[in-house]
Amino acid sequence: MSKLKLQVRHTTHYAFATPVIHALQRLRLTPKATQGQRIIEWRMIFDNAGAELEYDDQHFNHVTLVSLTPGAREVTVTCEGVVETEDNAGVIGHHSGHLPLWSFLRQTPLTRPGAKLRALLREAQGSGGEAPLDFLHSLSGLIRERVAYETGRTHSATTAEEAVGHGAGVCQDHAHIFISAARAGGIPARYVSGYLLMNDRIEQEATHAWAEAHVEGLGWVGFDVSNGISPDPRYVRVATGSDYRDAAPVTGISIGASDQVLTVGVAVEAQPLTSQSQTQGQSQSQSSQ
Repeated sequence: MSKLKLQVRHTTHYAFATPVIHALQRLRLTPKATQGQRIIEWRMIFDNAGAELEYDDQHFNHVTLVSLTPGAREVTVTCEGVVETEDNAGVIGHHSGHLPLWSFLRQTPLTRPGAKLRALLREAQGSGGEAPLDFLHSLSGLIRERVAYETGRTHSATTAEEAVGHGAGVCQDHAHIFISAARAGGIPARYVSGYLLMNDRIEQEATHAWAEAHVEGLGWVGFDVSNGISPDPRYVRVATGSDYRDAAPVTGISIGASDQVLTVGVAVEAQPLTSQSQTQGQSQSQSSQ
């Protein structure tokens, strides 16, 4: 499984109880052209919405600012395309870009550790060995052991400390706990949102999230705590940041609409590799993003 060609379709549907007067949505839904990942095609389709502005933020996430049509009761944003990925054992590469590496040592309100998380860190440090990579793998395994994957126990504003206290959470919580502990241990870490091809299905429950830590000599290395592995070709990196808020697929504000119902559909499917894609280089990639 050295390479895969993944077809992705991500649909976000809003239903409002009352018509929208004004609304802006910030979309981080365009995959990165990065080490081990090549964007073959990608497009966005809007129903009762339109793109106002596109830009790359401080994390090199491609952001599309979308306005919703005034008076709309339903809005649909569909993102779809094809991404070619390859197996680099989770290694993204050296760091560069708008933000210095030390900025990924700073805790955020979502990652700031408390007593429970610091106790978890001490346990990981006691069993992980001296090498940073060994410690990070041990930390990932310990989090997976102590914080069960369970939906409905946490939400998007749950902090890493709270999730450790619950003893349960989802991929966002696992990533925040890992990031918090790595930073507290002096290792830069960041949050990643994206897509994951599940082996047993095409329709996915939601987007996926994992973490990356910066290891001397390797650069950024990915850790998917929820699945106990480093990302392989089944993963598509879309956005990165200091925590979920920096990499959230959709954020925004609305005026005049109430009782919003949000429905998200994600489908990821492997496509046959062509002989050209098997031999084509990574000329469009940037290893730091």
